[in-house]
Amino acid sequence: MTSVAWQVAWQEALYGPDGFYRSGSGPAGHFSTATHGGPGEVLGAALARLARDNGLTHVVDVGAGRGELLGHLYAAEPALRLTGVDVVARPASLAASVAWLVAPGGPDLPDELNHLDGALVVAHEWLDVVPCPVAEVDDRGVLRHLLVDPVTGAESRGDPVGGDDLDWATAHWPTDTPGERVEIGLPRDRAWADLVSRVVRGVVVAVDYGHRGGDRPTAGTLTAYRRGQQVAPLPDGTCDLTAHVAMDSLDHDELVDQRTALRGLGVDGRTPPIELAGSDPRAYLKALASGSAAAALVAPGGFGDFLWAVKRVG
Repeated sequence: MTSVAWQVAWQEALYGPDGFYRSGSGPAGHFSTATHGGPGEVLGAALARLARDNGLTHVVDVGAGRGELLGHLYAAEPALRLTGVDVVARPASLAASVAWLVAPGGPDLPDELNHLDGALVVAHEWLDVVPCPVAEVDDRGVLRHLLVDPVTGAESRGDPVGGDDLDWATAHWPTDTPGERVEIGLPRDRAWADLVSRVVRGVVVAVDYGHRGGDRPTAGTLTAYRRGQQVAPLPDGTCDLTAHVAMDSLDHDELVDQRTALRGLGVDGRTPPIELAGSDPRAYLKALASGSAAAALVAPGGFGDFLWAVKRVG
């Protein structure tokens, strides 16, 4: 099969007619995110507080998967208006009051998602699966697009990077060291700008694996997950494909790690006092489980290293 640009193969593998995100159990069948289980319950409560603290009554979850985070948000604050956005049909497990919009996939959002007033819009692990160009510096120091065979995963170098892509790389990820890779974040920046433009008044938050200028990974971050295992990236539709986000290139008012963001919302991961076990064992066990889940969300080397890009509108 003819090799194609990584961005093209990636888009087809995830969002094509037989794409990874359109079939089966979705991401939850292959890997766990911070929206699942106990951590998801704590995260949902924290986001409900973020909405409440900002006087917002509507929460939109972009890249909602099978509605896991929305379920936790509903449990935490049933009075919130909730809307999920993803490429699949509305999950039957959601409460009847939860709205749902079907997206085209990748960077494209549904037309109906517009004029959001009084909304907290959360893009949790959305931008890392917005496909972007992948490039590599050749032996002469020229940044070239990487091509991939969708069947074998074999890579080859294509044309030199130019135009807006080169402008982005020069501004945000400059390198002329042979062999170094660059994941050109321009499609993510544009997808984020499109999302922000749909908000009249509210707060937009991107939560993702990410990096900042001065700390770019020289080998890139493109990888894949299949059935709970990290595997070599193969754009054949059988695995999730993801790359970390250049979070500082997004238009933002605030950029903090998840540890800082959640501690500001009352999540600290501390264990309950042992005395509670004697006076109220059931409450102690509940608090212990909640504390353990909270600790996972703020842990160094894990979810705590996620970055939050926050944009306030209106």
